[in-house]
Amino acid sequence: KKDIPAVNFLIHEIHCRRNIEICSFCKDSIPKAEMKNHIETEHVQVTCKCRMKIENSLLKEHEASACPLRPVLCQFCDIQLPFNKLEEHELFCGARTEPCPGCGRNVLRRDLREHPGICG
Repeated sequence: KKDIPAVNFLIHEIHCRRNIEICSFCKDSIPKAEMKNHIETEHVQVTCKCRMKIENSLLKEHEASACPLRPVLCQFCDIQLPFNKLEEHELFCGARTEPCPGCGRNVLRRDLREHPGICG
């Protein structure tokens, strides 16, 4: 899958046919001696903490961006909680009040960012 100078092509082709395989899962060029290890480490199915089965090579990306149990911070109180609990928590947390340091009125936490423009 790389450009090879024409003068080296025949030798390169022989070398590749003897030593390189294309992975049937990811289509990468892998040395034949490492293919078994590649499949066992990259393409073996593992179970995420959310009980989803996924290829090992995709697990980190899943845990970082798609897993419903990935840790996230509440925008109002900075408590860390699972992503699938975030919406319910923020509905409750954003409805709590705090006194405005400027006007002293109790303001909903979800409105604290906009409030300084209103209270002056």
